[in-house]
Amino acid sequence: MHRTIVAAFLAATAAQAAPIRPPAVPLVTHDPYFSVWSMGNNLAESWPKHWTGTAFGACGLVRVDGVTYRFMGTAPEAPTAAKQTALSVSATQTRYTFAAGPVNLGVRFTSPVLADDLDLASRPATYVTFTARSRDSKSHDVQVYLDASAEWAVNDADQTVEWKRLDADGLNVMSVGTADQPVLRRAGDGTRIDWGHFLLAVPKSAAGATAIASDAVARHGWATSGRLPETDDARQPRAANDAWPVLAASLDFGSVDRFAHTRHVILAYDDVSSIEYFNKPLPAWWRRAPGTTGLTMLGDAERQYADLLRKCDNFDTDLTARARKAGGDDYAELCTLAYRQCLAAHKIVAGPDGKPLMFPKENSSNGCIATVDVFYPSAPFFLALNNEMMKAQLRPILDYASSARWKFPFAPHDIGTYPKANGQVYGGGERTEENQMPVEESGNMLILMLAVARKDGSASFAEPYWPTLRKWAGYLREKGMDPENQLCTDDFAGHLAHNTNLSLKAILAIGAYSRLREMAGAKAEADEYLKVARDMAAKWPAMADDGDHYRLAFDQPNTWSQKYNLVWDRILGLDLFPASVARKEVAFYKKHLNDYGLPLDSRRDYTKADWQIWTACLAESPEDFRALSSPILDFLNDTPDRVPFSDWYDTKTSKHVGFIARSVVGGVYMKLLMPAK
Repeated sequence: MHRTIVAAFLAATAAQAAPIRPPAVPLVTHDPYFSVWSMGNNLAESWPKHWTGTAFGACGLVRVDGVTYRFMGTAPEAPTAAKQTALSVSATQTRYTFAAGPVNLGVRFTSPVLADDLDLASRPATYVTFTARSRDSKSHDVQVYLDASAEWAVNDADQTVEWKRLDADGLNVMSVGTADQPVLRRAGDGTRIDWGHFLLAVPKSAAGATAIASDAVARHGWATSGRLPETDDARQPRAANDAWPVLAASLDFGSVDRFAHTRHVILAYDDVSSIEYFNKPLPAWWRRAPGTTGLTMLGDAERQYADLLRKCDNFDTDLTARARKAGGDDYAELCTLAYRQCLAAHKIVAGPDGKPLMFPKENSSNGCIATVDVFYPSAPFFLALNNEMMKAQLRPILDYASSARWKFPFAPHDIGTYPKANGQVYGGGERTEENQMPVEESGNMLILMLAVARKDGSASFAEPYWPTLRKWAGYLREKGMDPENQLCTDDFAGHLAHNTNLSLKAILAIGAYSRLREMAGAKAEADEYLKVARDMAAKWPAMADDGDHYRLAFDQPNTWSQKYNLVWDRILGLDLFPASVARKEVAFYKKHLNDYGLPLDSRRDYTKADWQIWTACLAESPEDFRALSSPILDFLNDTPDRVPFSDWYDTKTSKHVGFIARSVVGGVYMKLLMPAK
């Protein structure tokens, strides 16, 4: 069955045995709610968890000649764990291999979130493929069991759920969701979805059975007899933690010999409505066409199964090769681990006018939606892989800032708390300038607008927004050279006046606005702002100079900071600063590296992984780039904190400081944007 897929699986497992030890392993990764990870070395040593750390019960068992082994979760009904012999992670896939007695079992999680395809990137369906093969050339009877609990559909385990069976094209489908369905009612950071339905689908062509039952009944019965309950549990609705109802599937491989046999299931989520956008509920992008439902989505996913596994294999191979060519083996590993995490921190929806809108959630920080200084650091991922996704993130902020509701001459920070995009909530919100990020966000937007225009080869995307962009450029012209006491994207470090790195951003953003106007044919205005940017850039080195480096703040001698914003000067072709500025900084940075990287600045030992890569891109030689970037891989391999890729960590201890599962790790893709010398 699917013999070519089997061959590709076995070859990829052997070839992609990566040296990295992920602090958390991506399993099912689609959006901020449907984001499930294994937070340990072995899949059978703990329950899978939502990125927030809440357990999402899922049990995997395999029976070989009547002997049961556990390969996922910690169910006591199956005390004997299969031996995990291999783990590899590629951009869209995670592969495990287990020795279960005389049989090898491969378990492959494929989330086909291909960045070059909006439909696939937004489709919340993960394939779990099982491959069994005899290890001793003898025939063995093999069955595989997989279940997922109602925890996947609730925020709190005491919420009441109900379940049902559905029939999709070619699939037997089990569904579970909350009884009251509070659609888009809950907002916040460490939350999980409690509306819509979690779906487990099994191909009708597969030899097997399905059941909806309590976890103990389903697992114990299958572990001892290889059979599921003949009827579904009828005691509903009830709390998700009341005898823990699970959706369970049993897959019969029959007699397995030295030739690999495969089966698969699909794990999916249909949220019906995804984002509230200025009080209007919006559907996910995949759901935009009339008549599209969770069942039609599953049917499409099943029909495309073999094709998408091949596409994912090719995509992963090509992306790894591209990253390796840009920055070496260690750098390719960083891009691989950042890939699914970056996309899974977003939701792609259909806007009121039918255009795609893409909303990042500020995971593990404050839960804001569409945060400008979150999609600014993640921007290299999208600029490198799909410019339409970048525009889909810029569009909500541009429309909001251009509306009558936004009264300020600078760019907003956000437009709400996920999933409610109804207006800024950070700092002074729409009321005051208190705790806003005026220079930061205005600079971010102008830089990204030019980056998008250069990718498009046209400034047409900016056309409806010239009055707003002009306002921001004027603000930076007045306030950007020597910023007042205000926050920047590194707001965890507090307010800082005279921030030299923030000044760099303002200067480059003014230069970016000049280039945008030049692309639009407005030569006089372009020349005016180019002169402003050049005059400011000429002053900056002397104002920031501190001998063998440049200061953290203009008025603070004997301080330093990563000047990561400077990377845009070369990427955007602005050429506002002499090469000697970056050269001096890189030489200084190399002297201040700790075991796990370069501190963000002279005040603390902590750093930001995204900014480290941007800073490393200032290096002129591959050796210096590797010296500044490879310690991030050491951090990921050594950190004791088993959480999704933390972008904020201590460079001496390898402990994460606070942030996890954030989209900003997409910033490691910056090296892919660097122009050839």
